[in-house]
Amino acid sequence: MVPYLLLCLSFGYAAALKPTCLSAQFRRPGDYIIGGLFPFGTDTVNLTARSEPTLVVCERLFVGGLIWALGMKFAIDQINNSTSLLPGVKLGYDMHDTCFEPVVALQPSLLFLTRNGTTGIGVLCNYTDYQPRVTAVIGPHKSDLCLVTAKLFSFFLIPQVSYGASSEKLSNTDLYPSFYRTVPSDKNLVEAVVLLLNKFGWNWIGIIGSDDEYGQGAQRLFLSIAGNHSICIAFEGLIPTDLADPKAKNQLEDTIKLINKTKVNIIVLFAFSQSAQALLEHSIRMGLSKKVWIGTEAWMLSDIAASIPNIQSIGTVLGFIMKVGAVPGFRKYVADLFTSVQQDKFCQESRKFNQLMNSDVLDTHCKQCDHISLRDISSMLNLPQIQSVYIAVYSVAYALHRALGCTHQGCPKASIRSWQLLHFMNTLPFKVNGQSFSFDQFHGTNTGYKLIFWSWKNGTLTYLPVGNYEESLYINKSQIQFHTTDQKPTSECFRHCKPGQLRRIKGFHLCCYDCTDCPENTFWSTKDSSTCTPCLKHQWSPVRSTQCYDRNERYLFWNEPLTVALLTLMSVTISLTCLTAVLFLKNLETPLVQASGGKLNLFALFALTLLCLSCCLYIGKPSNNLCMSQQVVYALCLNGCFSTFFIKSLEITLVTEFPRCAPTFLYWVTQRRAWLLVALCLLTECLFCFCYLHLGPDYLVSDYKSLPTEVLLVCNTESWFAFALVHGYNGFLAFVCFLCTFMVQTSGKKYNIARGITFAILIYFIIWIFFIATFVTLKTVLRSVTQIGTILSTSLGILGTYYIPKCYIILLKPDLNTVDYF
Repeated sequence: MVPYLLLCLSFGYAAALKPTCLSAQFRRPGDYIIGGLFPFGTDTVNLTARSEPTLVVCERLFVGGLIWALGMKFAIDQINNSTSLLPGVKLGYDMHDTCFEPVVALQPSLLFLTRNGTTGIGVLCNYTDYQPRVTAVIGPHKSDLCLVTAKLFSFFLIPQVSYGASSEKLSNTDLYPSFYRTVPSDKNLVEAVVLLLNKFGWNWIGIIGSDDEYGQGAQRLFLSIAGNHSICIAFEGLIPTDLADPKAKNQLEDTIKLINKTKVNIIVLFAFSQSAQALLEHSIRMGLSKKVWIGTEAWMLSDIAASIPNIQSIGTVLGFIMKVGAVPGFRKYVADLFTSVQQDKFCQESRKFNQLMNSDVLDTHCKQCDHISLRDISSMLNLPQIQSVYIAVYSVAYALHRALGCTHQGCPKASIRSWQLLHFMNTLPFKVNGQSFSFDQFHGTNTGYKLIFWSWKNGTLTYLPVGNYEESLYINKSQIQFHTTDQKPTSECFRHCKPGQLRRIKGFHLCCYDCTDCPENTFWSTKDSSTCTPCLKHQWSPVRSTQCYDRNERYLFWNEPLTVALLTLMSVTISLTCLTAVLFLKNLETPLVQASGGKLNLFALFALTLLCLSCCLYIGKPSNNLCMSQQVVYALCLNGCFSTFFIKSLEITLVTEFPRCAPTFLYWVTQRRAWLLVALCLLTECLFCFCYLHLGPDYLVSDYKSLPTEVLLVCNTESWFAFALVHGYNGFLAFVCFLCTFMVQTSGKKYNIARGITFAILIYFIIWIFFIATFVTLKTVLRSVTQIGTILSTSLGILGTYYIPKCYIILLKPDLNTVDYF
């Protein structure tokens, strides 16, 4: 095989100066004609200055278009020689140049629509029986051309199968019901590119496209998909299609400057080879730093882009190309054809076939093909689109096979309308070289992509496969050698936020942001990721949380250590009070007890005992009733004790300060009438308690602010005036007691009863100064602790200053317990 090809190459090179008849090979008559639209040429002459509808001519030959056309010719010749697909039926073909321009592509498209055997298009109400010149159309290659031609062919429902148009617009089967393609749509390509960016953690990228349907359409798709995958677009650029325009150079330079300004390291390029070449040349000339370029086969496999001087300096090139296989026998077929087109006999037969096709109507416009040799195109005979063209032809052939009802014996030469093929193209897969193909609901085929890497070794470019994409992306990262040899390039506008973090936009790009933790008592929800949602009142959450938790109730529990300590102190205080009461009861008739108040002492000690027991009201889960009773019980119990002090203070004052009036008034503060004064004091306190309950008693409050994770159940003071009434009366009694006792003097041989009352009242005042200051400011469980501490310290203060010294005399100094001493 190799010697054969070398022989053909050498022969083709030797005869290159002699024109061939290759241009006459793109038309053949047949039972069913298949039209072909291929870009034989490029660079149209004066298209912008065109003022008359004259013929548009292309200056240069586009070798890729020539090879694709040869792929169609090879497929049809192979089908015609087959004894199983269309036996007894001859397929003809009629291929024309598109020159990459819609204006040029329209002319052969109109020719295809003419009535068979004529040069006119019938204007009819019903085209069911209309028989156009061609049965189906293969091509064109570019999306913007297909968007124009597909509307024409869809009106007549002529099957059109493109081998390169990938625009997502063409997936609309309502607008283009007869359009098919043997390449995936741009949506599949864009999804693959997005997955590639995510695999490497690149989210700050630039996107550039050619200013045509392919580039613009791919950009639109990329923008719509990238945003859903947390990819930020630093800039969008377009490469002008008319590179000869003086403004095109300035536009390209502005694009390069924009890349430098944004400092992106990743550039996605959706463009054809000529546009990509112009951009890359300007990048090299302007000294653009090395980047990662992500491309497509529209330019990555092109010799035009790869042959740019110093192309290695652009950085790393990665991209996706379609998964295609080789077309068996194609290279030999082309070699044989180039040998044949140099033979006069073969050329004469070819020109006769052309005359049968009415070549005078419209030529194929591939005159440059007659001056090209096999050597000129041999390096491009492996273009991936060759298989796409090959499959496109076979899809029409299989549809025709089913429409005609062919068998192995032969096919009936029935009159088949173009629109009748559509049903058969939409159903059943077809096999080409052992591989199964079918059109999906959008009339496309998705064979998947290969990820390739431009690998340079000793100045030689190798397209190295490093991964593949079929719904999911696989990458062999070890085979990719980035231009940053030590590590992969980074290009991040933001870091991926963790759950519980909020995106804070920075700079001018809405998709650039920093990650900020959601604060306490807020959470991050996937339904609204732009803000932190506050928790409900009865819930809480820690920093950077994704959910809220119910708050636990907080109050002074019975089993916590502080409560146990307070209960222990309460028990000690009650025990001391009870022991004191027992001791006073046993010595009730002694001078000491009688001088201290007699039975009134037992009542005062009983009130102190109840006061200590009221500490239990502040422990456990509070309620509105408990909150109301706390201050009332405290005030009444303390009033019971202070009322006895008040009576004793009046007695001392009468004896010491008003001795003349003492005989008259002592009767009211001693004996049984003293109990009337005690009852009067208690009744007055009850009246104030009633006012307190009426004006605004303490009530239960659920405090959600004081504690971060718990709800504090605390008794809150509704009316400070009512609070002052209840406790102010006791303060008034205490103040009177203090005034009546603090100036009383006795001789050293007498016991000073007044001193005990004075110190007890002083301790009470000191404790209440601290209590008020603390009680107003505290909003935690310590508020209950403060009230318990105030009760116990007041009780211990009264016991320690008034009763304990008398117990000491009774127990340890009984000789002082005499009438003279007291």
